[in-house]
Amino acid sequence: MTLLPGPIDPPTRLLMGPGPISAYPSVLTAMSAQLVGQYDPFMTGAMAETQELYRRIWATRNDATLLIDGTSRAGIEAAMISLVRPGDRVLVPVFGRFGHLLAEIAERAMAEVHTIEVPWGQVFTPAAIEEAIVRVRPHLLGLVQGDTSTTMLQPLDEIGAICDRHGVLFYSDATASLGGNPFEADAWGLDAATAGLQKCLGGPSGSAPITLSERAVEIIRSRKKIEAGIREPGDEDAPDFVRSNYFDLGMILDYWGPRRLNHHTEATSMLYGARECARVLLGEGRDAVIERHVLHGEAMLAGVRGLGLVVFGDVAHKMSNVVAVEIPEGVAGDAARQAMLEDFGIEIGTSFGPLHGRVWRIGTMGYNARKDAVLTTLAALEQVLRRFGAKVPAGGGVEAALDVYAGAR
Repeated sequence: MTLLPGPIDPPTRLLMGPGPISAYPSVLTAMSAQLVGQYDPFMTGAMAETQELYRRIWATRNDATLLIDGTSRAGIEAAMISLVRPGDRVLVPVFGRFGHLLAEIAERAMAEVHTIEVPWGQVFTPAAIEEAIVRVRPHLLGLVQGDTSTTMLQPLDEIGAICDRHGVLFYSDATASLGGNPFEADAWGLDAATAGLQKCLGGPSGSAPITLSERAVEIIRSRKKIEAGIREPGDEDAPDFVRSNYFDLGMILDYWGPRRLNHHTEATSMLYGARECARVLLGEGRDAVIERHVLHGEAMLAGVRGLGLVVFGDVAHKMSNVVAVEIPEGVAGDAARQAMLEDFGIEIGTSFGPLHGRVWRIGTMGYNARKDAVLTTLAALEQVLRRFGAKVPAGGGVEAALDVYAGAR
């Protein structure tokens, strides 16, 4: 007889990597709430409440503000496949791994994709982006705001006006940045933006907030709708045919809108979690949460420098919520990360592509953007570094972080 595994019982971890992070306790509690039917008045009321909460987080008046059921990548794919017709030109400025992801998803949407690149650790100037827009003449500009692979934060405040001058749709992936860094969807001229819960919003991966301008909605509504079982010959070849049922934003908008047309069964527990993420953030205050991320990010930055570690990239354009540090020469990076996890229950991140094995990424975001998490991580990192042969100042990380906190009083 095969024995069944016991109930799920994960170990206690302090998730101090680039995401996912430890969720707010109240988010986990909300996700355990009783299920109701998808058209129960409580459910449709919770959906409407969640829409309004995320309008405030995105800083938008967009009616089309809702959730895509799936990870943050689901939000990216829904935006790309619904806004881009086959053959449309898409421009993606790449400054890290997730720019490459936007380009790949646009290619899968059958776009003609053009990229420009800067070295990892840098960001683009508005002039460089405008020069590429003039040269490429894209239908859509896809730009990551915060790329955790490099920890860089791309300034967006001038890009919307550039796109507007040239008649270009402006889409941003704010997965890693929303909630811990400023984001002004309306003031910056965004046509579409998507995110995830598992970074600064302090929840689990599995729900993707999205907001769409009226111009974006018009384009989505103009796409050919194919009702289940009523496809006509040639539909598959029509450029207006959205080549996904699940990620067809036209259908999803009808589901979230007043008509409540059936599209899928909403992920109820994820909706509860996303609603609570927004409620917690707005209860503390949107600006206050951003300031909290800045404070604890500065403390972590000072702390790793206090341990003698070299910070990667252009620090002037670093996200508030994650820092990348060069792994000291002679230290086995993966083994040291494993020691952090096994001996202290703390997870920090490795990296991708040209930075793999070269840097660690340490996050201070969401529920973990707090003093005790920062100090505990720095104290543990000091011990692990010393054990792996690095010469580090005794107490240097914690003391440097405490100096930041003392100065903030």
